[in-house]
Amino acid sequence: MEEYRRIADRVAERIADGRLRPGDRLPTQRAFARRHRIANSTAIRVYGELARRGLVVGEVGRGTFVRAAPPLPGPALAEATGDAPVDLQLNYPVVEGQSALMARALGSLARADVLGETTGRPAAAVGTAEARAAAVRVLKRAGWEPDPERVLFAGNGRQAIAAAVSALVGPGGRLGVEALTYPLVKAVAERIGVRLVPIALDEDGMRPDALAAAHRAAPLSAVYVQPTLHNPLSVTASPGRRAELADVLRESGLTAIEDTTWAFLEPDAPAPLAAHAPERVVLVDSLSKRLAPGLTVGHLVAPEGRVEDLARALRSGAWTAGGLALAAAARWAEDGTVAEVVAAKRADAAARHALVRRHLGAYRIRTAPRAYYCWWELPVPWRAETFVAAAARRGISLTPGTAFAVGGGAVPGSSVVPGSGAAVDAVRVGLASPALPVLDDALGRLSVLASEVLDV
Repeated sequence: MEEYRRIADRVAERIADGRLRPGDRLPTQRAFARRHRIANSTAIRVYGELARRGLVVGEVGRGTFVRAAPPLPGPALAEATGDAPVDLQLNYPVVEGQSALMARALGSLARADVLGETTGRPAAAVGTAEARAAAVRVLKRAGWEPDPERVLFAGNGRQAIAAAVSALVGPGGRLGVEALTYPLVKAVAERIGVRLVPIALDEDGMRPDALAAAHRAAPLSAVYVQPTLHNPLSVTASPGRRAELADVLRESGLTAIEDTTWAFLEPDAPAPLAAHAPERVVLVDSLSKRLAPGLTVGHLVAPEGRVEDLARALRSGAWTAGGLALAAAARWAEDGTVAEVVAAKRADAAARHALVRRHLGAYRIRTAPRAYYCWWELPVPWRAETFVAAAARRGISLTPGTAFAVGGGAVPGSSVVPGSGAAVDAVRVGLASPALPVLDDALGRLSVLASEVLDV
């Protein structure tokens, strides 16, 4: 066995038996080399091996730290899951009574002729005329309504994103993303072989000047953006910012993937970026958050002339929606079920936001009145890895800010939303999954934990 691996094994043993604990900082590589009487190059390989195993994380300008938990799983269509009893990582909103609302539309699907039609053959990427009309009903908002002939369907929103990235970027390409972005996009990019390029944020979302500068420095293939209820910061871009981004898209020839998965929670949100530059935007959405995670449909609204490109990507990835799911979704849209569940979730999100204000109002929190998540910039001396570990020991799972950061945390030379550049010092708190009393108790316990003297 090579020397660097033997030394890495010894460090791993110290982590496993608790002599090195989550959040502990390792010596600098030069100091490590002196201590172990090895070459600096060997120390670099030791640290690289520990990072490859998911045991440590390096933070620009701060050092190398023992991880609180293993890294996010690799499959492009998976999310991190927590083992703690109170899961504030996954974020699937389900409101009381929604199953009964959904059940009333399914009776008509139980007939043999309908089942034969919806399950007898695979559904096409373009779905059916009924499904396209239903999608228009679900997706339209003030100032914008999609053309039904440009609506495509995926099995869920994650697959819609994967298809859009595959069609627009492809292996070896460069995809611009907000400096803090949805972790799934990072996993999709790694799976496809796409390089992510962080674009600076400010209080109004992605900065158009930063996008233009990144494209001039080295051409981008496309850009992924969340203009409404950005995950994790909850920022909603103004109409002016959306118009500025649209100008950059047109001037540069770039195409944007606009993720509006959470936009249903903001009834007064500005018209989507797709309304400002329909020829340069692929809008992606889904029913998983809006309706239910277990039986869902993903939507893509393609720019004119790109329908077949995106349909081909859906087919080649086996990401098309199932016929039964399409038929159910169409009925839920037609009979008002989607609208009723959405109204209930807006009220539910507001109630959860009130709990955040009650328990975490004294801290630096970034959220919105109807957001199902919040970004918590932790008080000194807490770091994200140590706080996540301490919370897990108290039965609460959280997502560290590093899961959302592109480029390993802080983004040098960019003007990220103040305080969020050091993503390692923040956590995202998912509010949607636990019952309200459970969430109330968990947020209270987290508030107490944050105020304690660091002891991990």
